[in-house]
Amino acid sequence: MLGRRMALAALSTLAATAAFTAPATATSFDSAISVQPYAHIGEDGTITLSGTYRCTDASPVGGIQIAASLIQDNTRLTTGAGGAVCDGAEHEWESRASLKWTPGIHPGPARAEVRLQEVKRSGLMPKSLHTLAEDQQDIQVVE
Repeated sequence: MLGRRMALAALSTLAATAAFTAPATATSFDSAISVQPYAHIGEDGTITLSGTYRCTDASPVGGIQIAASLIQDNTRLTTGAGGAVCDGAEHEWESRASLKWTPGIHPGPARAEVRLQEVKRSGLMPKSLHTLAEDQQDIQVVE
């Protein structure tokens, strides 16, 4: 239970910090990220977003992560695509999330937002969140 509370506190800290990220056209340290113009709803009740990213020289006191959001009607689904490999090469990313708690997501037009973020830590807790690159675009959700 304590572990779950600590994880929730860390997530809340990241969410609060995310409100102060760089503008949509931000790129730094030769970083870039993109999202595909479609998202897929699977038969298993999950949705998949994907794209590509590139970054160099990850910080030794943090990590690089990919965060993705899908906005449709009055519903927002935010998920992570895990850590990133920052070696200067272009890599593919994919994020899958369950639609169990977000039944408002359906086939049709939507908005996608993806961010390549550097998370600096102080011990086990996140200290700051810095957006290295971001992409936002209108997409189609398909089955």
